[in-house]
Amino acid sequence: MVIRLASLSELPDVAARILAAADERRIFLFYGEMGAGKTTLIKALCAHLGVVDATSSPTFAIVNEYTSPQGPVYHFDFYRIKSQQEAFDLGYEDYFYSHRYCFVEWPEKIAGLLPADAVSVQITVQPDGSRRVEVED
Repeated sequence: MVIRLASLSELPDVAARILAAADERRIFLFYGEMGAGKTTLIKALCAHLGVVDATSSPTFAIVNEYTSPQGPVYHFDFYRIKSQQEAFDLGYEDYFYSHRYCFVEWPEKIAGLLPADAVSVQITVQPDGSRRVEVED
């Protein structure tokens, strides 16, 4: 599924479409250059899920846990990790296999640890400033 995101006002609809397309899958991998809008899209997904906490990029903490009516929602940012061992030390398996929503920024840093059934979301900035959001199974 390819979605063109022309303005931030479209984020709630885009979030709803992404979550609907995922069916029962709960792990989402966000790819895109710095500033593409990964964190902004994750905030919209969290809002759609009814997250009551303030959401922000967990760049230094690696993972943030948010509260939602569905239970915990986990937001990862692996940008600063230097090896996959750091993800092991974090206990990533406990999160990824908890059947809770997991939103992962910079998943390429832990490529060998990613579940095969995760939903990939590629965000590409277009020349006109809009975003191309490609959701792949």
